[in-house]
Amino acid sequence: MFEAVEGLIDEHAQLESTLAEPGIHADQALARKLNQRYAELTAIVKTYREWLQLAEDADAARELASEDEAFAAEAIQLDERRVKVGERLRQQLVPREASDSKDALLEVKSGEGGEESALFAADLLRMYTRYAETRGWKTEILDANESDLGGYKSVTVAVKAKGTPAPGEAPYALLKFEGGVHRVQRVPVTESQGRVHTSAAGVLVVPEAEQVDVTINDNDLRIDVYRSSGPGGQSVNTTDSAVRITHVPTGIVASCQNEKSQLQNKEQAMRILRARLLAAAEEAANAEASDVRKSQVRTVDRSERIRTYNYPENRISDHRTGYKSYNLDQVLDGALEPVIESCVSADMATRLEALGD
Repeated sequence: MFEAVEGLIDEHAQLESTLAEPGIHADQALARKLNQRYAELTAIVKTYREWLQLAEDADAARELASEDEAFAAEAIQLDERRVKVGERLRQQLVPREASDSKDALLEVKSGEGGEESALFAADLLRMYTRYAETRGWKTEILDANESDLGGYKSVTVAVKAKGTPAPGEAPYALLKFEGGVHRVQRVPVTESQGRVHTSAAGVLVVPEAEQVDVTINDNDLRIDVYRSSGPGGQSVNTTDSAVRITHVPTGIVASCQNEKSQLQNKEQAMRILRARLLAAAEEAANAEASDVRKSQVRTVDRSERIRTYNYPENRISDHRTGYKSYNLDQVLDGALEPVIESCVSADMATRLEALGD
Protein backbone atom coordinates (compact mmCIF):
# COMPACT_ATOMS: atom_id res chain seq x y z
CA MET A 1 0.00 0.00 0.00
CA PHE A 2 2.77 2.42 0.89
CA GLU A 3 5.65 0.95 -1.14
CA ALA A 4 7.06 4.41 -1.92
CA VAL A 5 7.86 4.95 1.76
CA GLU A 6 10.79 2.50 1.62
CA GLY A 7 12.67 4.85 -0.71
CA LEU A 8 11.88 7.80 1.58
CA ILE A 9 13.29 5.86 4.55
CA ASP A 10 16.59 5.49 2.67
CA GLU A 11 16.56 9.22 1.84
CA HIS A 12 15.82 10.03 5.49
CA ALA A 13 18.81 7.96 6.68
CA GLN A 14 21.08 9.58 4.09
CA LEU A 15 19.95 13.06 5.12
CA GLU A 16 20.54 12.24 8.78
CA SER A 17 24.11 11.28 7.93
CA THR A 18 24.64 14.39 5.79
CA LEU A 19 23.32 16.75 8.48
CA ALA A 20 25.72 15.21 10.99
CA GLU A 21 28.67 16.47 8.94
CA PRO A 22 30.05 19.69 10.53
CA GLY A 23 30.88 21.33 7.22
CA ILE A 24 27.33 21.21 5.90
CA HIS A 25 26.25 24.04 8.22
CA ALA A 26 28.77 26.47 6.71
CA ASP A 27 26.21 26.97 3.94
CA GLN A 28 23.19 28.15 5.93
CA ALA A 29 20.81 28.18 2.96
CA LEU A 30 21.68 24.56 2.09
CA ALA A 31 21.48 23.48 5.74
CA ARG A 32 18.02 25.08 6.08
CA LYS A 33 16.79 23.34 2.92
CA LEU A 34 18.11 19.95 4.09
CA ASN A 35 16.63 20.44 7.58
CA GLN A 36 13.21 21.21 6.07
CA ARG A 37 13.32 18.05 3.96
CA TYR A 38 14.55 16.04 6.95
CA ALA A 39 11.64 17.30 9.08
CA GLU A 40 9.17 16.35 6.34
CA LEU A 41 10.63 12.84 5.99
CA THR A 42 10.86 12.36 9.77
CA ALA A 43 7.10 12.85 10.08
CA ILE A 44 6.45 10.34 7.28
CA VAL A 45 8.87 7.72 8.64
CA LYS A 46 7.44 8.05 12.17
CA THR A 47 3.87 7.59 10.93
CA TYR A 48 4.83 4.66 8.69
CA ARG A 49 6.53 2.84 11.57
CA GLU A 50 3.48 3.42 13.74
CA TRP A 51 1.28 1.99 10.97
CA LEU A 52 3.47 -1.13 10.73
CA GLN A 53 3.60 -1.57 14.52
CA LEU A 54 -0.19 -1.39 14.81
CA ALA A 55 -0.48 -4.21 12.26
CA GLU A 56 1.86 -6.39 14.32
CA ASP A 57 0.00 -5.58 17.52
CA ALA A 58 -3.38 -6.34 15.94
CA ASP A 59 -2.13 -9.70 14.62
CA ALA A 60 -0.75 -10.59 18.05
CA ALA A 61 -4.05 -9.67 19.70
CA ARG A 62 -5.96 -11.89 17.26
CA GLU A 63 -3.69 -14.83 18.09
CA LEU A 64 -4.34 -14.35 21.79
CA ALA A 65 -8.08 -14.00 21.26
CA SER A 66 -8.48 -17.78 21.16
CA GLU A 67 -7.37 -17.89 24.79
CA ASP A 68 -8.92 -14.64 26.02
CA GLU A 69 -11.90 -12.95 24.31
CA ALA A 70 -10.77 -9.53 25.59
CA PHE A 71 -8.00 -9.60 22.98
CA ALA A 72 -10.58 -9.81 20.17
CA ALA A 73 -11.96 -6.40 21.13
CA GLU A 74 -8.42 -5.03 21.41
CA ALA A 75 -7.62 -6.28 17.92
CA ILE A 76 -10.64 -4.40 16.54
CA GLN A 77 -9.51 -1.18 18.28
CA LEU A 78 -5.99 -1.59 16.91
CA ASP A 79 -7.33 -2.10 13.38
CA GLU A 80 -9.42 1.07 13.69
CA ARG A 81 -6.39 3.04 14.90
CA ARG A 82 -4.35 1.67 12.01
CA VAL A 83 -6.93 2.90 9.49
CA LYS A 84 -6.68 6.43 10.95
CA VAL A 85 -2.87 6.33 10.98
CA GLY A 86 -2.90 5.08 7.40
CA GLU A 87 -5.07 8.03 6.36
CA ARG A 88 -2.64 10.41 8.08
CA LEU A 89 0.25 8.77 6.24
CA ARG A 90 -1.60 9.08 2.94
CA GLN A 91 -2.02 12.81 3.54
CA GLN A 92 1.65 13.19 4.45
CA LEU A 93 2.61 11.58 1.15
CA VAL A 94 0.60 14.08 -0.90
CA PRO A 95 3.10 16.33 -2.74
CA ARG A 96 3.28 19.82 -1.24
CA GLU A 97 4.01 23.13 -2.91
CA ALA A 98 7.70 23.95 -2.85
CA SER A 99 6.98 27.16 -0.96
CA ASP A 100 4.98 25.50 1.82
CA SER A 101 8.12 25.34 3.99
CA LYS A 102 8.79 29.08 3.71
CA ASP A 103 8.03 32.11 5.84
CA ALA A 104 5.51 34.59 4.44
CA LEU A 105 5.03 38.21 3.47
CA LEU A 106 1.46 39.34 4.01
CA GLU A 107 0.11 42.55 2.50
CA VAL A 108 -3.20 44.09 3.52
CA LYS A 109 -4.71 46.90 1.41
CA SER A 110 -7.82 48.97 1.94
CA GLY A 111 -10.41 48.73 -0.82
CA GLU A 112 -14.08 49.65 -1.13
CA GLY A 113 -15.22 51.83 1.73
CA GLY A 114 -12.61 54.55 2.09
CA GLU A 115 -11.57 55.29 5.68
CA GLU A 116 -13.71 52.46 7.04
CA SER A 117 -11.86 50.02 4.77
CA ALA A 118 -8.52 51.32 6.06
CA LEU A 119 -9.68 50.74 9.65
CA PHE A 120 -10.75 47.21 8.71
CA ALA A 121 -7.31 46.63 7.17
CA ALA A 122 -5.84 47.52 10.58
CA ASP A 123 -8.21 45.04 12.24
CA LEU A 124 -7.05 42.32 9.84
CA LEU A 125 -3.42 43.13 10.54
CA ARG A 126 -4.03 42.81 14.27
CA MET A 127 -5.84 39.50 13.71
CA TYR A 128 -2.87 38.09 11.82
CA THR A 129 -0.26 39.33 14.29
CA ARG A 130 -2.24 37.89 17.21
CA TYR A 131 -2.62 34.59 15.34
CA ALA A 132 1.13 34.58 14.71
CA GLU A 133 1.72 35.07 18.44
CA THR A 134 -0.37 31.97 19.24
CA ARG A 135 1.89 29.93 16.96
CA GLY A 136 5.12 31.41 18.30
CA TRP A 137 5.88 33.21 15.02
CA LYS A 138 7.68 36.53 14.79
CA THR A 139 6.12 39.42 12.86
CA GLU A 140 7.82 42.50 11.43
CA ILE A 141 6.14 45.39 9.62
CA LEU A 142 8.19 46.12 6.50
CA ASP A 143 6.14 48.96 5.06
CA ALA A 144 3.01 50.83 6.09
CA ASN A 145 0.93 53.66 4.69
CA GLU A 146 -1.41 54.85 7.44
CA SER A 147 -4.74 56.61 7.05
CA ASP A 148 -5.85 59.72 8.91
CA LEU A 149 -7.91 57.80 11.50
CA GLY A 150 -5.22 55.23 12.33
CA GLY A 151 -6.07 52.58 9.77
CA TYR A 152 -3.90 51.38 6.91
CA LYS A 153 -4.16 52.21 3.24
CA SER A 154 -1.60 49.44 2.84
CA VAL A 155 0.69 47.50 5.17
CA THR A 156 3.18 44.70 4.54
CA VAL A 157 4.23 42.40 7.37
CA ALA A 158 6.81 39.59 7.40
CA VAL A 159 5.81 36.44 9.32
CA LYS A 160 8.68 34.19 10.35
CA ALA A 161 8.69 30.84 12.16
CA LYS A 162 11.22 29.88 14.81
CA GLY A 163 13.51 27.01 13.85
CA THR A 164 12.34 24.43 11.31
CA PRO A 165 8.55 24.04 11.42
CA ALA A 166 6.85 20.68 10.92
CA PRO A 167 5.52 19.92 7.41
CA GLY A 168 2.47 22.03 6.67
CA GLU A 169 3.09 24.22 9.72
CA ALA A 170 5.25 26.97 8.18
CA PRO A 171 3.74 30.48 7.88
CA TYR A 172 3.19 30.39 4.12
CA ALA A 173 1.65 26.90 4.18
CA LEU A 174 -1.13 28.21 6.45
CA LEU A 175 -1.42 31.90 5.61
CA LYS A 176 -1.57 31.39 1.82
CA PHE A 177 -5.28 30.64 2.22
CA GLU A 178 -5.83 34.22 3.44
CA GLY A 179 -5.21 35.73 0.00
CA GLY A 180 -8.28 37.38 -1.50
CA VAL A 181 -10.93 39.98 -0.73
CA HIS A 182 -12.20 40.15 2.87
CA ARG A 183 -15.59 41.80 3.30
CA VAL A 184 -16.77 43.48 6.50
CA GLN A 185 -20.33 44.42 7.51
CA ARG A 186 -20.58 46.82 10.47
CA VAL A 187 -21.46 50.34 11.57
CA PRO A 188 -18.44 52.51 10.70
CA VAL A 189 -17.06 54.96 13.26
CA THR A 190 -17.76 57.66 10.67
CA GLU A 191 -21.48 56.70 10.46
CA SER A 192 -23.66 59.09 12.45
CA GLN A 193 -27.02 57.31 11.99
CA GLY A 194 -26.02 53.78 13.03
CA ARG A 195 -26.43 52.18 9.61
CA VAL A 196 -24.51 49.01 8.74
CA HIS A 197 -22.11 49.48 5.83
CA THR A 198 -20.27 46.93 3.73
CA SER A 199 -16.64 47.53 2.80
CA ALA A 200 -13.67 45.38 1.87
CA ALA A 201 -9.92 44.98 2.15
CA GLY A 202 -7.59 42.90 0.01
CA VAL A 203 -5.00 40.46 1.34
CA LEU A 204 -2.06 39.16 -0.68
CA VAL A 205 0.25 36.47 0.69
CA VAL A 206 3.56 35.48 -0.93
CA PRO A 207 6.37 33.22 0.27
CA GLU A 208 9.39 35.00 1.71
CA ALA A 209 12.21 34.57 -0.82
CA GLU A 210 15.84 34.09 0.08
CA GLN A 211 18.53 35.53 -2.17
CA VAL A 212 19.29 32.06 -3.52
CA ASP A 213 15.66 31.65 -4.63
CA VAL A 214 15.63 34.59 -7.03
CA THR A 215 18.38 35.98 -9.24
CA ILE A 216 18.07 39.74 -9.76
CA ASN A 217 20.28 41.66 -12.19
CA ASP A 218 21.01 45.15 -10.87
CA ASN A 219 20.74 46.47 -14.44
CA ASP A 220 17.09 45.37 -14.48
CA LEU A 221 16.19 47.64 -11.57
CA ARG A 222 14.96 51.22 -11.62
CA ILE A 223 15.28 52.83 -8.19
CA ASP A 224 13.39 56.01 -7.31
CA VAL A 225 13.60 57.92 -4.04
CA TYR A 226 10.95 60.28 -2.72
CA ARG A 227 9.68 61.83 0.48
CA SER A 228 7.73 59.65 2.85
CA SER A 229 4.05 60.40 3.30
CA GLY A 230 1.71 59.76 6.18
CA PRO A 231 0.74 61.21 9.52
CA GLY A 232 3.46 62.33 11.96
CA GLY A 233 6.86 60.88 12.77
CA GLN A 234 10.38 62.16 12.46
CA SER A 235 11.88 62.18 8.95
CA VAL A 236 8.40 61.95 7.39
CA ASN A 237 7.95 64.58 4.64
CA THR A 238 11.42 66.02 5.41
CA THR A 239 13.93 63.77 3.60
CA ASP A 240 13.98 61.68 0.44
CA SER A 241 14.21 58.44 2.41
CA ALA A 242 11.37 56.46 0.80
CA VAL A 243 12.42 54.02 -1.94
CA ARG A 244 10.52 52.56 -4.88
CA ILE A 245 12.14 49.73 -6.86
CA THR A 246 10.81 48.65 -10.26
CA HIS A 247 11.89 45.38 -11.83
CA VAL A 248 11.83 46.55 -15.44
CA PRO A 249 11.49 43.15 -17.23
CA THR A 250 8.36 42.20 -15.28
CA GLY A 251 7.05 45.61 -14.21
CA ILE A 252 6.80 44.40 -10.61
CA VAL A 253 7.15 47.24 -8.11
CA ALA A 254 8.08 47.25 -4.42
CA SER A 255 8.33 50.28 -2.18
CA CYS A 256 9.16 51.07 1.43
CA GLN A 257 8.99 54.25 3.48
CA ASN A 258 8.87 52.87 7.01
CA GLU A 259 12.52 53.19 7.98
CA LYS A 260 14.35 56.44 8.70
CA SER A 261 17.23 55.84 6.29
CA GLN A 262 17.15 55.40 2.53
CA LEU A 263 19.47 52.37 2.79
CA GLN A 264 17.16 50.56 5.23
CA ASN A 265 14.14 51.28 3.05
CA LYS A 266 16.02 49.95 0.01
CA GLU A 267 16.85 46.70 1.83
CA GLN A 268 13.22 46.20 2.88
CA ALA A 269 11.94 47.03 -0.62
CA MET A 270 14.35 44.47 -2.11
CA ARG A 271 13.04 41.91 0.36
CA ILE A 272 9.49 42.56 -0.82
CA LEU A 273 10.57 42.55 -4.47
CA ARG A 274 12.28 39.17 -4.15
CA ALA A 275 9.13 37.67 -2.64
CA ARG A 276 6.91 39.10 -5.40
CA LEU A 277 9.24 37.85 -8.13
CA LEU A 278 9.26 34.37 -6.58
CA ALA A 279 5.46 34.40 -6.35
CA ALA A 280 5.19 35.51 -10.00
CA ALA A 281 7.52 32.70 -11.11
CA GLU A 282 5.52 30.12 -9.18
CA GLU A 283 2.25 31.51 -10.53
CA ALA A 284 3.59 31.06 -14.08
CA ALA A 285 4.67 27.51 -13.28
CA ASN A 286 1.23 26.73 -11.82
CA ALA A 287 -0.45 28.14 -14.93
CA GLU A 288 1.54 25.70 -17.06
CA ALA A 289 0.68 22.80 -14.75
CA SER A 290 -3.05 23.52 -14.98
CA ASP A 291 -4.10 20.16 -13.53
CA VAL A 292 -2.14 20.89 -10.37
CA ARG A 293 -3.56 24.38 -10.22
CA LYS A 294 -7.13 23.07 -10.38
CA SER A 295 -6.53 20.77 -7.43
CA GLN A 296 -5.80 23.62 -5.05
CA VAL A 297 -7.93 26.06 -3.11
CA ARG A 298 -7.40 29.44 -4.81
CA THR A 299 -5.27 31.65 -2.64
CA VAL A 300 -4.12 34.90 -4.26
CA ASP A 301 -6.86 35.94 -6.63
CA ARG A 302 -7.72 39.35 -5.25
CA SER A 303 -10.94 39.53 -7.26
CA GLU A 304 -12.39 36.68 -5.23
CA ARG A 305 -14.35 37.48 -2.07
CA ILE A 306 -13.25 34.74 0.26
CA ARG A 307 -14.68 35.73 3.63
CA THR A 308 -17.27 37.93 5.34
CA TYR A 309 -16.94 39.45 8.83
CA ASN A 310 -20.42 40.37 10.09
CA TYR A 311 -20.16 42.44 13.28
CA PRO A 312 -23.89 42.76 14.17
CA GLU A 313 -24.23 38.94 14.20
CA ASN A 314 -20.69 38.33 15.52
CA ARG A 315 -20.40 35.95 12.54
CA ILE A 316 -17.51 34.94 10.31
CA SER A 317 -18.14 33.04 7.05
CA ASP A 318 -15.63 31.54 4.63
CA HIS A 319 -17.25 31.36 1.21
CA ARG A 320 -14.82 28.77 -0.20
CA THR A 321 -15.27 26.08 2.42
CA GLY A 322 -18.68 26.89 3.91
CA TYR A 323 -17.14 27.42 7.35
CA LYS A 324 -19.29 29.58 9.62
CA SER A 325 -19.08 30.45 13.30
CA TYR A 326 -20.45 33.09 15.66
CA ASN A 327 -17.26 34.02 17.52
CA LEU A 328 -16.03 36.83 15.30
CA ASP A 329 -14.70 38.76 18.29
CA GLN A 330 -12.44 35.82 19.22
CA VAL A 331 -11.28 35.30 15.63
CA LEU A 332 -10.30 38.96 15.33
CA ASP A 333 -8.33 38.48 18.54
CA GLY A 334 -6.24 35.78 16.89
CA ALA A 335 -8.36 32.60 17.20
CA LEU A 336 -8.04 31.99 13.48
CA GLU A 337 -7.01 28.31 13.68
CA PRO A 338 -10.42 26.68 12.91
CA VAL A 339 -11.00 29.00 9.94
CA ILE A 340 -7.62 28.20 8.40
CA GLU A 341 -8.03 24.51 9.22
CA SER A 342 -11.22 24.44 7.14
CA CYS A 343 -9.18 25.71 4.17
CA VAL A 344 -6.34 23.25 4.80
CA SER A 345 -8.82 20.36 4.96
CA ALA A 346 -10.58 21.43 1.76
CA ASP A 347 -7.25 21.79 -0.02
CA MET A 348 -6.11 18.34 1.17
CA ALA A 349 -9.38 16.77 0.06
CA THR A 350 -9.01 18.11 -3.48
CA ARG A 351 -5.36 16.99 -3.61
CA LEU A 352 -6.26 13.48 -2.47
CA GLU A 353 -9.12 13.37 -4.99
CA ALA A 354 -6.72 14.40 -7.75
CA LEU A 355 -4.31 11.61 -6.79
CA GLY A 356 -7.14 9.11 -6.93
CA ASP A 357 -8.12 10.05 -10.50
